[in-house]
Amino acid sequence: MESKSAPQAAGAEQKPASYSMMEPKMRRIYGQFYREIYYSEEKHLDTKTQELISIAASLVAKCQGCIEGHIKKALSSGATKEEISEAISIACAINAAAMVDLTDIAAANLNIDHFPSDGPRFRF
Repeated sequence: MESKSAPQAAGAEQKPASYSMMEPKMRRIYGQFYREIYYSEEKHLDTKTQELISIAASLVAKCQGCIEGHIKKALSSGATKEEISEAISIACAINAAAMVDLTDIAAANLNIDHFPSDGPRFRF
């Protein structure tokens, strides 16, 4: 039986719709969860703050669609370019700290101490 999909331009690849690998029941559950976080009247954070957090989380999760969507939503909720930059910088710092943490654990597991240290090089 032939597919009745829309014709495409020569050389164009058709991509499946988003969430095409997720059962409808699970899509509904995810949608309810998402709406409860971002659109509930009982939410505790304002939309701009939520979107700045979402930008940082999207970067760490490496979700391209999420990054773009949350940057658009942050801008439309009044976030400045400086606030978005700060959210991105925080994501960079957290990701860098995660790498240090992972290598500290690996060094401890392997009993390696290449560059002995008394802790972080910066003090507050």
